Amino acid sequence: MRLKLASYNIHKAVGTDRRRDPARIIAVLRELNADVIALQEADERLGERETVLPRAALDDTPWKVVPIARRPRSIGWHGNALLVRRSMTIAHCEPLDMPTLEPRGAVCADLEHEGHLFRIVGTHLDLSGLRRRSQVRHLLGHMEAATPACPEVLMGDFNQWRSSAGAMDEFGPQWRALSPGRSYPGVRPIARFDRMVVSKSWRIVEQGVHHSALATRASDHLPIWAALELP
Repeated sequence: MRLKLASYNIHKAVGTDRRRDPARIIAVLRELNADVIALQEADERLGERETVLPRAALDDTPWKVVPIARRPRSIGWHGNALLVRRSMTIAHCEPLDMPTLEPRGAVCADLEHEGHLFRIVGTHLDLSGLRRRSQVRHLLGHMEAATPACPEVLMGDFNQWRSSAGAMDEFGPQWRALSPGRSYPGVRPIARFDRMVVSKSWRIVEQGVHHSALATRASDHLPIWAALELP
């Protein structure tokens, strides 16, 4: 089974031109054409935490929202959301709290597709290096304790500059960190904030940053993606 996974901080649908344009974000998602997409900053931070991507617009896409929201107008948890192909079965899903001084979280889903079960966690880590490390330890503890055991992927906006220090040091030998490329800021990216870490069951086929003309305007981040295979 081959899947294309993607992670995208959509900046509440506000582009580099300072315009809020949800339709532009959805157009970038169509360009990506991934099977599973982790979104960050998909909901407002205050009030009802309303989604910035109208549900009616999402209903007209190839993806369904993984139902982890705790508020009726939201599609995620602390801005994190997961979209998956409509043909996929959502075996289990849950929002995850994380240790932090400001609202941060993660979303977790066990998915079934073509006879395979796999687990996806999407997150948006803290700006503080110490808290990022604590959050990664917390998420890894959850993933390693989760049942049933299955191939896993952790992806999102890690807010992490370096690939071999800080929070990335928390991943043991059973994990492989991908390096899709520079994704922030969207116009002239210099930082690899957006990352993907996979368990060793996956074969990494391709990886990259989606750097289209539309993507450079739609958000302050560019989407990252990876093509992965399970035997």
